[in-house]
Amino acid sequence: MRVLGALMLVAAVAFLLQSFVRFVVEGLGTPAPVAPTEHLVIGGPYRFVRNPMYVAVVTAILGQALIFGQAALLWYGLAIALIQAAFVRFYEEPGLRRRYGSEYDTYRAAVPAWIPRLRPWKGASSPQM
Repeated sequence: MRVLGALMLVAAVAFLLQSFVRFVVEGLGTPAPVAPTEHLVIGGPYRFVRNPMYVAVVTAILGQALIFGQAALLWYGLAIALIQAAFVRFYEEPGLRRRYGSEYDTYRAAVPAWIPRLRPWKGASSPQM
């Protein structure tokens, strides 16, 4: 279980870093609401799942739960996932819809929010990095 947890943690950190880089390079902005992206970020990890940073954070917490054998971390991971889901649903998605319009609607229809696709979405102007 510890090895699986460590693999989950390493993968989560790599996914998280890749997602941050995408915001700067592709989106020309940051993940922070005070400095949002100029372009909708749909490349890299975002071709598999709409919320890779949030998925990575929960995966990292679950990986730590396995490494340390702490059930409390599983409950913490669940609580964080629920908070993130509510934040995305009620704050981020309406903002993205207002900011990017039909481009976001097309992306949202093709890429799942939480469970990654097995194959990357090949949508319009999905930059490679």
